[in-house]
Amino acid sequence: MKKYILDLTVTENIRLHANYVLLKLTQAAPLPEMLPGQFAEIRVDGSNTTFLRRPISINYVDREKNEVWFLIQLVGDGTRKLATVQSGDTVNAVMPLGNGFSMPENPQTKVLLIGGGVGTAPLLYLGEALLKKGCKPTFLLGARSKNDLLQLELFEALGDVYTTTEDGSYGEKGYVTMHSVLKENKFDLICTCGPKPMMMAVARYAAANGIECEVSLENTMACGVGACLCCVENTKEGHVCVCKEGPVFNIKKLLWQI
Repeated sequence: MKKYILDLTVTENIRLHANYVLLKLTQAAPLPEMLPGQFAEIRVDGSNTTFLRRPISINYVDREKNEVWFLIQLVGDGTRKLATVQSGDTVNAVMPLGNGFSMPENPQTKVLLIGGGVGTAPLLYLGEALLKKGCKPTFLLGARSKNDLLQLELFEALGDVYTTTEDGSYGEKGYVTMHSVLKENKFDLICTCGPKPMMMAVARYAAANGIECEVSLENTMACGVGACLCCVENTKEGHVCVCKEGPVFNIKKLLWQI
């Protein structure tokens, strides 16, 4: 898929939580085609400590408004600087990068989308894409506490939503792999994104139950085009760059000890 270097205009900067912002960006021309699971490398302007672009998942694409959304967790100087942009500001992004999630051919496929923390971001766009194909997704979203569960109303508009929190402040207490929905339902495909320990636990559950599973890896991706080799992952097909061959992989290709 063709990649673009775009100067995008900020339409909204919404503070969802003390540690999360939602950036909505647009341009005069129609935005390029983007697939669920792809990402952008966003330039951080005006920072004395940030020299590399930041890889951010595509959260959602609103074709009616010609907007692309990025859900950003504030974890360092780069993301904190990005969080300060205002409506009308310009944000430079290289996109779309990487490969996205697989789309089931059969609309009867029972798909479970599992996200942890900011890893829920790509699942919103994926959920809408599945629904457009007639495949209603189920979401299982996990976080540390109620305040860390983001965009719940948007997910609920697309499918059934189940939640876990580590402190029990919302949904079932515990981790996503402990949720009762996994015991009460049989799924054909699981797509997941979040902290690696969570994804490995999900992969372990999928493998034990004969369920197809795709994970979106979050290896450090400095360039986004497979040049810097920062994000290399050892797979059954050898060492590959996650930014170019992924970030989405079927667990059968990974060398995870699950």
